Amino acid sequence: MTPPTPPDRLDLIFAALSDPTRRRVLSMLLEDDMAVSDVADPFQVSLAAISKHLAVLAAAGLIRQERRGRITWCKLDPDGMRQASVWMQGFGQFDPVDLDDFERFLNAQLGDDDDQDA
Repeated sequence: MTPPTPPDRLDLIFAALSDPTRRRVLSMLLEDDMAVSDVADPFQVSLAAISKHLAVLAAAGLIRQERRGRITWCKLDPDGMRQASVWMQGFGQFDPVDLDDFERFLNAQLGDDDDQDA
């Protein structure tokens, strides 16, 4: 079982996922490990800008970077995404609220209170 994720760690993960460029990088890394220069190729930004995006993803624990010779390689870290997924699954345990049923419940409860006051 995965240990609880500290709130500040979740903040880093969701902040990293909030950027469309970083989400696209993660999608690219789903295919295979990539060199930083290969990650940067499809984007119309500088290598320095992509490196900053990669640093954010690494700080959030979503990717790992490994130096092999003169090349830095990037790979997904599945544990980072798993932590966010486990946190979000907690919200899936609740049944959807039927607002019509809820309104009937409230009317019944409020109607009962009116009867008691009379």
